[in-house]
Amino acid sequence: MWRAARRLDRGLAGRTLARSDFRVPQHATADLSGRTVLGTVTHGKHLFTRLDGDITLHTHLRMDGEWTVLGPGRRPPRRLVTDIRVELLTTDDRRGLALRMPVVELVRTPDEVRLTSHLGPDPLRDDWDPAEAVRRLSARPDRPLAAALLDQRTMAGLGNLWVNELLFVRGHSPWTHARDVDGPAIVTLARRMLRQSITVRGNGQVTTGNPRPGEEHWVYGRSGQPCRRCRTPIRHVPEIPGDPERRATWWCPHCQPGPSPEGR
Repeated sequence: MWRAARRLDRGLAGRTLARSDFRVPQHATADLSGRTVLGTVTHGKHLFTRLDGDITLHTHLRMDGEWTVLGPGRRPPRRLVTDIRVELLTTDDRRGLALRMPVVELVRTPDEVRLTSHLGPDPLRDDWDPAEAVRRLSARPDRPLAAALLDQRTMAGLGNLWVNELLFVRGHSPWTHARDVDGPAIVTLARRMLRQSITVRGNGQVTTGNPRPGEEHWVYGRSGQPCRRCRTPIRHVPEIPGDPERRATWWCPHCQPGPSPEGR
């Protein structure tokens, strides 16, 4: 999400829109032409593209959405035309395209807060508050650690990959109770991992320090493969649809001792 916001800033910020095209029913008649794009900010997985006149385009990628920006003279490939939900065309012929975007909403800029008031602190924002993140993590002491960290009300921005990798590095079973861990250490490492992903060139979602294909992660997506530390086979439990406490989980039972999914 953070990278998508920077992509939009590089392509659209400071430019005036010549045309807008909303291909979603609730905003099909909206017209942003003549407005200047001020920039895009994020909070967790929410993107807010702000325009002059106190108008904000709120988008949320969920699992399938994507923002792309095309330079002057470039047009989207024909195969992507049906995926376009929003097209923003600037006066210098740059295009911002929201593809397969599940959430598209126009709101007043002062009203952005109502969309994020329930979210926890975001490690990538300037207003990051680690003490509040620790407080929220500790608020339900009996909750499994993985579920607590994936809850955006605890700390905004951590996805499943990051939580699985974070818990391996810290040596905790995903089903360890939140009360049984060092909250400040968990929160500090989570921020460090996310900050490194956006500041180290080419790092992206690499957690092992090795960007070679197949070497990027400690446990995530490595079901049955040997642990990179102890050679114990990585275990995996699939997601249970509709149960937010049971996301797909990978862990090393030797390096991450503690409760198992069977005895959670």
